[in-house]
Amino acid sequence: MNVDQFIDLFEEEVKNTDKLRYYYRFLSNKTLYLFRKVYFQQRLEFIARTINDKDAVIWDCGCGYGTTGFFLALNGFKVYGTTIEYYIDLIGKRQEFWEKHGDISRFVIEYKNIFKEPPLPGSYDYIILQDVLHHLEPIDEALTILHNALKPGGQLVCIEENGNNIFQYVKLFIKRGNRRIVTIRDHQTGENILMGNENIRSLAGWDRLFKKHNLVIDKKSQEYIRLLPPFFFNNSNYEKMIRFEQKTWGKTSFLREYFYSGINFTAHRED
Repeated sequence: MNVDQFIDLFEEEVKNTDKLRYYYRFLSNKTLYLFRKVYFQQRLEFIARTINDKDAVIWDCGCGYGTTGFFLALNGFKVYGTTIEYYIDLIGKRQEFWEKHGDISRFVIEYKNIFKEPPLPGSYDYIILQDVLHHLEPIDEALTILHNALKPGGQLVCIEENGNNIFQYVKLFIKRGNRRIVTIRDHQTGENILMGNENIRSLAGWDRLFKKHNLVIDKKSQEYIRLLPPFFFNNSNYEKMIRFEQKTWGKTSFLREYFYSGINFTAHRED
């Protein structure tokens, strides 16, 4: 199942599931529909391009509602997902939907706090971190866990917001000030846990942190996405707009660093 086919089915599911409509916001605003859809599409395509070994063992760390795991399982990959908070409550209903469209038995998901139950060393060929890195705290402990969980030659597959984006920086500062780390109550256990409060960073910021833990960002994997505002996108030109954004980020460092919203990259163990 390719990305376009998956997204068509995913929209059908979102349309009929209130929690997903609120979370993904695809269908909540017609004006923003394509803008949000192409952002989701480009992130999923990055994962699809990066993970291509059907024998790989994949950990979707902080998998949320499991969307990426379902996509990969439908394409024959073995995926183990971990999540916390309220996401787990909807997994059963989602499984009922997706099993009608293919074999999802290779996707297993558990409610697990990785700081209390870290994976065994050298367990995974790929670890997906989609909108997750900026939530993991303490971040140094988290990166040690991720480093240890990779097999030799394994990769972290990271999808993040760009912490240098001017508009996002201002929006988050108004919302939370400098309160970048918060304590929340675990949905299942009732225990207090630390969480990054949308603690996004620039690619250079992640690079500095990763190097402290012998993780090396693969330069050739890096890409920036989402530059143009919503009114640039319509049904007849959105693919052209994506190509324009893809060409532009490599040419103009100022736009790349301060006006693109998303960053995708991979990293590997140095030792």
